[in-house]
Amino acid sequence: MGKPYPIELRERVVAFVEAGNTHRASALQFQVSIKFVNDMVRLKRESGSLQAKRQGNPGHGKLSKLHEWIRLRLQEKSDLTLDELARELSAQHGLKVHRSSVGRLLHRLGLSHKKRRL
Repeated sequence: MGKPYPIELRERVVAFVEAGNTHRASALQFQVSIKFVNDMVRLKRESGSLQAKRQGNPGHGKLSKLHEWIRLRLQEKSDLTLDELARELSAQHGLKVHRSSVGRLLHRLGLSHKKRRL
C-alpha cells in the first residue's frame, strides 16, 4: 500500500481550485490525477480537513473474539494441527477460515502449533 500524499500538497491543490481554477488545471499544475483533485475537494467540503485516512486493517478479523477459546483449546489438546483447529472453528463457531489464517493468529498470540517430541 502506498503512502498518502503530503498534507502540504493536498492544501495547495485545494487552494488552487478554490482560487477559481478547474480540477483539470489543478491536476496538470501539480502533476496529480484529476481523481485525486476531486477527492481532495470533496474531502475538504465534507470533513473540513485534508488529513489522510488510516490505511490498512484495523485488526478486527474473524478470529479476534476467539483468542481465549483457541488458547484453551490448545491447552486441552496440544497436538491439534492447523487443519483440525480450522475444522473445529467451523463446526463449533460457524467460522470458515483457512489454515493459514489460524497459523498467523497462533503466531501473533505466541503459540506454537508444532508437535514436540519428548
